[in-house]
Amino acid sequence: MPLSMRAATALVALHVAVALFGFAALFGKWIALSPVEIVLGRTIVAALALGAVVRWRSQRVAPPNLGMVANGALLALHWIAFFTAVQIASVAIGLLGFASFPAFVLVLERALRGRRATVLELIAVALVVVGLALLVPELTWASRDVQGLAWGVAAGLTFALLVIRNRDLVSAIGATPLALWQNGFAALWLLPIVVLSAPVTMPTSRDIALVLLLGIFCTALAHTLFIASMRSVSAHTASVVSVLEPVYGIAWAALLLGEWPDARTLGGGALIVAAAALASSRSPSR
Repeated sequence: MPLSMRAATALVALHVAVALFGFAALFGKWIALSPVEIVLGRTIVAALALGAVVRWRSQRVAPPNLGMVANGALLALHWIAFFTAVQIASVAIGLLGFASFPAFVLVLERALRGRRATVLELIAVALVVVGLALLVPELTWASRDVQGLAWGVAAGLTFALLVIRNRDLVSAIGATPLALWQNGFAALWLLPIVVLSAPVTMPTSRDIALVLLLGIFCTALAHTLFIASMRSVSAHTASVVSVLEPVYGIAWAALLLGEWPDARTLGGGALIVAAAALASSRSPSR
């Protein structure tokens, strides 16, 4: 059956949100700051923007708890690992390493619940392992691709932990308030680190403008569009479309940075995206 106008609009909003999530990776190349400084700026701007969204909606925000404080630290670690991967290697390596997170969700869920994995879940994990192995020409730590991929996988692991922890929190307080508190606490965790580190890189006006774009459009706006689309799009559709984040990001990097993926990257990326789609369809928390 053809999509209704409301459902079609929601699907477009969903794709725009995922494309913006993928576009965020390029800021790791454009902003001349360390990953910690980029994430601090991103979380501050995102928290302020999400606070404005909550106020505009007249939405009630539940007070934070210790779980949100811990999630803020986890979110900060996730984004630091992600931008480190992008800066060390390439946008494609960082995004594809991060795209392993649905497989981590499967493994962590089964470990926490004590249930045996299904055949399809084992296939998804195997595809991720093979896909990651294809991304690097040689398995030596001296390779920047290997270092970047390791940071990308760390970003995927920390995000998987965040997904699992948010499963109960999001139903209790709502997605946007949860994102607001997590960004706010992530900024509070990072602020003393940046202040006490020496020397601190002074951002240029260009860096400030890019951080504002990253926080407003690729974080707050993308999150708002994603959540709004869920009113008319099923969770299964949203999870499958979310798998396209590395595809969008790699396309943005090719067009705007000239980082065209080679055959090895395309092959490994295809396996990882396929595994992510399979894992997302099997994981209830996605």
